[in-house]
Amino acid sequence: MKIAFFEIKDWEKDYIKKRLKNHKLIFFKETVNESGVDSMKDVNIISVFIYSKVNKDVLNKLKKLKAVVTRSTGYDHIDLKECKKRKVKVYNVPNYGQNTVAEHTFALILSLSRRINRAYDRTTRGNFSFDDLEGFDIKDKTIGIIGMGSIGRHVARIANGFEMMVLAYDPYPNKVLEKNLNFKYSSLNNLLKNSDIVSLHCPYDKKSYHLINSRNINLMKKGALLINTARGGLVDTTALVKALSSGKLGGAGLDVLEEEGLIKEEAQLLSSKFPKERLKNLLEDHLLLTFGNVIITPHMAFYSTEALQRILDITIRNIECISKNKVCEAIVE
Repeated sequence: MKIAFFEIKDWEKDYIKKRLKNHKLIFFKETVNESGVDSMKDVNIISVFIYSKVNKDVLNKLKKLKAVVTRSTGYDHIDLKECKKRKVKVYNVPNYGQNTVAEHTFALILSLSRRINRAYDRTTRGNFSFDDLEGFDIKDKTIGIIGMGSIGRHVARIANGFEMMVLAYDPYPNKVLEKNLNFKYSSLNNLLKNSDIVSLHCPYDKKSYHLINSRNINLMKKGALLINTARGGLVDTTALVKALSSGKLGGAGLDVLEEEGLIKEEAQLLSSKFPKERLKNLLEDHLLLTFGNVIITPHMAFYSTEALQRILDITIRNIECISKNKVCEAIVE
């Protein structure tokens, strides 16, 4: 089959060529809209990223197109209705960083519980004093996981390894999962009241906007930690700053900030088109940076060698399914 890849990096090109040797492959650093798609009328599959707009105009020019394979979880850059009219299948990458984000969650938890950020900063300046560095064990502590999707489940598994007690809030409880992963479902308010650490792993939408807010943040235990590796808009920043200032919260580990509204998904941060100076400015200006018990990382929880490779592996698997006329789990339309 003839397959065209758009918005591709050199290392991705080399990796794909090794895995798809039996197909005719063409690669473009540009989007499908910038690359002169007029000359590709015989292409059978296109693989795109989120900046390629696969719309009616593009589809009209690709007369032999069988499938669109996006290297992203989201697919709102693809006109699904137009694809359906032409019997063009659409595939995505539904999951690629579950364990990766869960591991980063615990990196933040352990950094805060053992004051590693303060210790590191101090020792780089030649100061090896223990003053103000007393931490706490997470064994026997209660972690409250908000959102028991694929990432939340990995967090629960890791928490079990640390011998923690696990509470979970999810609008769609799964009793089998509850038993297998040794946790207890709880109401949101009960979880906030009884957790030493609260970790967010739920999707961001109108219903979850400011899920943690000025009303319910005061329910949390004095000295509790809040961890957010999901989306910044889940937490009311003003309420968080107030809770930290008053000593209500013992700390926060944040891989996301509320102002990151322009980010649709993590892999977007790797694109050359993403205005990275925006994140830099947000971090420089953000009041949260002034707190010694707050750790902020630059939306990097998803960013591991293995996770990036999984994006390509799933993409390649999707293409292999198409070429063999097999049903693929990642089909969208």
